[in-house]
Amino acid sequence: MITFEAYVPSIYINGRWNSASSRKKTPVRNPATWDILTHVSYGDDIDTKNAIEAASSAQKQWASLSPRKRSSILYKANQLMKEEEDRLAAILTMEQGKPLREAKGEIKSAASFLLWYAEEANRLYGEWIPSSIESKRLSVIPQPVGVVGAITPWNFPASMITRKVAPALAAGCAVVLKPASETPLTAIEIVKILEKAGVPDGVVNLVTGNSAKIGNALLHHEDVRLITFTGSTEVGKHLMRESADQVKKLSLELGGHAPIIVFADADLDQAAEMTLASKFRNSGQTCICANRVYVEADIWDEFKQVLVEKVEAMRLGDGLAEEVDMGPLINEGATEKVHEQVKDALAKGAEIACGGNLWEGTGKGHYYLPTVLSGVNNDMLVMNEETFGPILPLQSFTSEEDAINAANDSEYGLAAYFFTNNLDRSVRVAEKLDYGIIGINDVFPAVAEAPFGGIKQSGFGKEGGHHGIHEYVELKYISMGIK
Repeated sequence: MITFEAYVPSIYINGRWNSASSRKKTPVRNPATWDILTHVSYGDDIDTKNAIEAASSAQKQWASLSPRKRSSILYKANQLMKEEEDRLAAILTMEQGKPLREAKGEIKSAASFLLWYAEEANRLYGEWIPSSIESKRLSVIPQPVGVVGAITPWNFPASMITRKVAPALAAGCAVVLKPASETPLTAIEIVKILEKAGVPDGVVNLVTGNSAKIGNALLHHEDVRLITFTGSTEVGKHLMRESADQVKKLSLELGGHAPIIVFADADLDQAAEMTLASKFRNSGQTCICANRVYVEADIWDEFKQVLVEKVEAMRLGDGLAEEVDMGPLINEGATEKVHEQVKDALAKGAEIACGGNLWEGTGKGHYYLPTVLSGVNNDMLVMNEETFGPILPLQSFTSEEDAINAANDSEYGLAAYFFTNNLDRSVRVAEKLDYGIIGINDVFPAVAEAPFGGIKQSGFGKEGGHHGIHEYVELKYISMGIK
């Protein structure tokens, strides 16, 4: 069992671990038990300003290093993270709540971004443009955008950090990282790994604490040239408004309301298993997890029965227990939101196929039973709002066109999935769904080597793949006259 000191300094600026300038502290709780794990520093705008200044001072030297040198540091960080996998996963589970096997999967994913961008650092190519004028030579070179403010969420406290920090470092940018207040311990461990791997002082800085003050400092400091954010659409819109005066570059991965379409020609057992895996991974607290399921009428009864049987077999509890399939929600507010959506659905005619209430199995923590709703309609909150909890509403359809229209009827456009064994349908439906990420017989599309990001009110910009590093550079066009 991992134990922590009563207080862990969590402000890392210019290569030194410090307390907040205000000396304030804040508790970190285990959502499975609501016990206090430790206290960390509660930083503010003063700490953030100091971190930005440290990053600004380090920026030029870091950018001047060869890509190969930056690459070697990221390679080493990847190796160190893999060596620390078990311990990091346990810390992640203790502060976030997800089952240990999911936490281990996330640490592997986090390490994969360090590896991928260690490789991409050496492949950030420019361009030579054939000139239409004989006396000119034209080229384009990528250069680091500058200091990056990275704001990350609590639901994936490891992979969301490396998915942002790794490409930033690979491109030659210094970083000020603001992790979620609920999950600072994982962020501390990742920064320690980067420190051990040889990242120079000031290149990576960490500030935990007051989200509003830290965020505003990042928004309004002119040395911060890019803010990369994963979180709610509401906050993303705030960042867009507040960054406008300085015309900051933004990369936003915002809310999602992912549909799953199950066609009659699908493998029903596979579709049910993967629907369950998508919805109830991390207790439904995932931006790309299934939020609504459309089932072809011909297979409605059979699919519902298979799905409910699988959901009822799930085991809830503390994520550190080996046999647990689903852990707690992050806090009381999360359980309240889930239950409000269930009550709203029932009041408007839905029926509970399974679940539908709080789980009191441990006597502590914030648990909600994995829930399947049938008889849902489009007037219900659960069909219109991102749930971020373990509710799965089912609705039937009779034609492919109706299913596509229903799936697209959302302000969000992050991820969508469908199950079919028809090749023609796979192409048709994938092209017609208005989402940035499409899964065909697959609900786990996020990998380091592919671009991840949404459209519509799910944000803009890509993370992952060779596309991801381009968020962190500006293209400089050079026109040279010759004799």
